[in-house]
Order: sequence, then structure tokens, then C-alpha cells
Amino acid sequence: MLVHSRRGRWASWAVFFGLALPVFALPLGVIAAASFATHWSGVFPSGPTLDNYSSATRGESLQALITSLVTAAGASLLALTLGGWAALSAAALGKRGRRTLEALFVLPVAVPSVAVGLAVLVAFSKPPILLNGTPWIVLIAHTVLVTAFAYQSVSAAVRRLDPAYEQAAASLGARPWYVLWRVRIPLLLPSLNAAAGLCFALSMGELSATMMLYPPDWVPLPVQIFTATDRGALFTGSAVAVVLMGTTMLVLLAVSRIRTRATYR
Repeated sequence: MLVHSRRGRWASWAVFFGLALPVFALPLGVIAAASFATHWSGVFPSGPTLDNYSSATRGESLQALITSLVTAAGASLLALTLGGWAALSAAALGKRGRRTLEALFVLPVAVPSVAVGLAVLVAFSKPPILLNGTPWIVLIAHTVLVTAFAYQSVSAAVRRLDPAYEQAAASLGARPWYVLWRVRIPLLLPSLNAAAGLCFALSMGELSATMMLYPPDWVPLPVQIFTATDRGALFTGSAVAVVLMGTTMLVLLAVSRIRTRATYR
């Protein structure tokens, strides 16, 4: 730590926990407590039960979880492919070209996500590409919203690459595609995995654009949470939210383990 005295370290930890607990931990703790309750009329919840989790892990909630996982995985894969390829291509452009390309990718996250949802809805509600009412339109919206993060993560890693590896491979007669596949991409694996985890987490929690686009047979879990709480089922909605957070954390943990192995490699 930058603070060397014991008193200063204790003060730093006190300030950290004084800010982190009310802002981050307390809201999550409230949701976790509510997920086990049937009533909350006092300071603490009452009527402990597991029925909320029984409802959150079966039927419509389970189907919504599968829908979110499929959507997030598909959007992450598409975002990683598009953003990573664009980042690799931007390395060969001039300064103005890189800035223009970066602005195009960052634009969807610079505006409210509901505006992105509306734009996708208008763009794909008429021929020749009619996707309104299908799961594909939700997948496209999520991809548009998370691709900027994949592009920025991979672009930063590309700028840090040591060109000596590529030059050595080229001097030994390796073709450009071989250098890309066997040299550049393996060196970028930690950043690619980190970008995939970030895109997955953002897609799992996306609600605003999804609310404008989802068809009745493709309801992601955030929409299910909103629907449950809107009907007044706050405790069931809390349990579904805990399931969403837990599932996302498990996937991110798996991605972090892959990233660690890639870094070692």
C-alpha cells in the first residue's frame, strides 16, 4: 500500500469499508435477505422460507435463465469476434482512422441503451431484414451494446504487444495469417478472455433495450425480475435476482480461470 504507517492503513481501511459497505454490499445484502423472506414490515425480514428459490429455479424463471445464458453467450461471442477483428484492423490505420473507428464503436454506449433498443427495433421491423418478434433482434441489440467494451479491451492489448514476436515469425517465413493465428491471438488471449467476461456480465444484466425488443417466447431473466417485482412479488423477484447474480459470478469465475492459464502460457 502507499500508506506506510499502521494508523494510516487502519484509517484507509476504515474509509474504504465506510464507503463500500453502504454503496455496494448493503444493497446486495438487502436483496439476499429479502430472497429468504415472506414479510418485511420491520427492520429485518421475517417469515424465512426457501419457497422463493423454488419458484426462482423452475418453470418460467428457469427458462428465462437459459434464455439469458444463451443470449449473453451469443452476444459475447459476436462482440468478441467483431470487436477483436476491428481492434486488430485498427492497428494498421492512421491516427485519424483509429479515432473514427473507436468513435463508431463507443457511440452505442454513449447514448441511453433504450435509444439503442429503439434504433434496432426501427431498423429490423421492416423488409428486407425483418427480425421483430424473433430472438435474433434481442441478440443483435445486446451485441451492439457490448461490442464497444470488447473493442476497447482488445485494442488496448494490441497497442501493448511487442512487435519483436511478429517480426521474428515473419523473418522465419511465416505467412501473415499464420502470424495472426499462432502469434498475435495467443498473446491476446488474456485480453480476449477478460473482454468475453465483461461482455457476458453486461449482457446478463441488460434490461432497458431488452424491454423494447423481447418476444413473448424469449424472455431474459432481467425482464422476469422486472415483471415479478412489478406484480408485487418482491421476495420472489429478489430470489431470481440472486440466481442471476450467482450464475453470472460462476461464469466470470470460470472465465477468470481460463484467463489465468492463458496468462501463464
